[in-house]
Amino acid sequence: MPPASRKIVFHMPSLITDDAGHRPDRRAAAGALGSAGAPSGTDPAAEADLEGDDRDVRKLATLLEVGQALAGSLSLQTSLHGVLEVLERRCGAVRAAVTLIEEASGLLVVEAALGYPRSASRVRYRVGEGITGRVAQRGAAEIVPHLSEEPGFLHRAVPRDARGGEDMSFLCVPILMDGLSAGTLAVEMPAMSRRDAERMVKVLRITAGMVSQAVRIHRLVEGERQRLVEENTQLREELRERYEFVNIVGNSGPMRRVYEQVHQVVGTAATVMIRGESGTGKELIAHALHHHSPRAEKPFVRVNCAALPETLVETELFGHERGAFTGAQARRKGKFEQADGGTLFLDEIGELSPSTQAKLLRVLQGREFERLGGNETLRVDVRLITATNKDLERALGEGTFREDLYYRLNVFTICVPPLRERKSDVLLLADTFVEKYARVHGRSIKRISTPAIDMLMAYHWPGNVRELENTIERAVLVADGDVIHGHHLSPTLQTAEASGTVVSQSLAEAVGVFESNLIQDALKSSRGNRAKAARLLNTTERILSYKVRRYGIEPRRFRG
Repeated sequence: MPPASRKIVFHMPSLITDDAGHRPDRRAAAGALGSAGAPSGTDPAAEADLEGDDRDVRKLATLLEVGQALAGSLSLQTSLHGVLEVLERRCGAVRAAVTLIEEASGLLVVEAALGYPRSASRVRYRVGEGITGRVAQRGAAEIVPHLSEEPGFLHRAVPRDARGGEDMSFLCVPILMDGLSAGTLAVEMPAMSRRDAERMVKVLRITAGMVSQAVRIHRLVEGERQRLVEENTQLREELRERYEFVNIVGNSGPMRRVYEQVHQVVGTAATVMIRGESGTGKELIAHALHHHSPRAEKPFVRVNCAALPETLVETELFGHERGAFTGAQARRKGKFEQADGGTLFLDEIGELSPSTQAKLLRVLQGREFERLGGNETLRVDVRLITATNKDLERALGEGTFREDLYYRLNVFTICVPPLRERKSDVLLLADTFVEKYARVHGRSIKRISTPAIDMLMAYHWPGNVRELENTIERAVLVADGDVIHGHHLSPTLQTAEASGTVVSQSLAEAVGVFESNLIQDALKSSRGNRAKAARLLNTTERILSYKVRRYGIEPRRFRG
């Protein structure tokens, strides 16, 4: 026959013990056990084992609650105060305090206190001063069985006369971090024997180790948070500097009118429409409007309406709920939600489909919308800036753009002129881009030669400022000296129609053009001084004057 099955029961003591008034008497339980068949009378060894088990359970319960207190809050002071409350409730501490060494002053500062007056938070100790300072200095625990008899106790947190006739024991352990003292944990207990005090010190040492880890994590998190704050502040400052109005280059009449319009609307929350050809700098103006507005600390969100498929525009603007369509695995915020409190820049607004135009109109009218596939109505506070290179008036006539949306968006219009209408700004922009890309690519480009300037000024720039910037960057890359010459510019500018620099394919004409360019460049360097220009070209002034007359060059032009 198979042996009879045996039932094994494990009795696990609870870590959360009852209060002292409701705790069962283990001695009575042992006596009852003896009357049930065990030898009568009290076994001292068994009684000691039971008391030891009870102490271990209480220690574990105390440490469990200490861990919960440290993990229960992101605030270090709140966590430390919770630890002190556990020591008060579990161990009978009358007063308790945690001090930490302040990095700036090197003093021990009370970080959390329990049972002390409010003035205790202002108490400071030098390392080595008093019992607390001595523990921090030596890194070893100290026990004062009777405070009233200890001459080295400073009574700084609670004056001696305020204590009355109470006799207290003072236990203090160091908080160690990487082998060095970072502070102390101290408690005041009703007067206890040396043996009980040493047991309590063991609990305090473990508690101090847990506090040390919490302080380490807090300092790491605080350091990372401070680094992120500083980095964020630096990035915001860089953005502000990048989009300063002084960085919008140009002093021509059309650009001065743009500046006037920008200053009129920059401090408001009005909807702005920026119109102009592609490459004129509409996005730069939108950024400047945001970074100099009261919403500068809030998000600036950009959406290129022309780059989004019609099926994705709605979810991109308004977001979607989980399961709204195939592949929608989670809720997603739209651009309107992301820009709440800040600015939403809709580039190429003229490319929106009629259905999206209708939904956008509703948001502009009521400042509320629903995510795709959702029923919850969301409200947002967004300043809208739009940009387009499209003729919206023509689109209205053709019925491809809603008239009501047009009037809603066209609150304040800024028209950015094309580069061909601000030719006086070409040289300013070119010099700015030369300095920028010479720094970016590590080149030592000093200037642009006169023939190259003439080519830049003669070109009609269909791509506007963006084309000019790309042209200058290419010239910086291909230049083999510290001067940008005409042959370094884009091939588009080399045509006769664009620059007028090549009128014949004969060798004599090509050599003449090159020679004329060199002479003009030398005269520019010498500010029209023929003798100095001749020395720069390693020739005589007589030969140079002959060449000047031959090519029809006016030296007086370079004297300014």
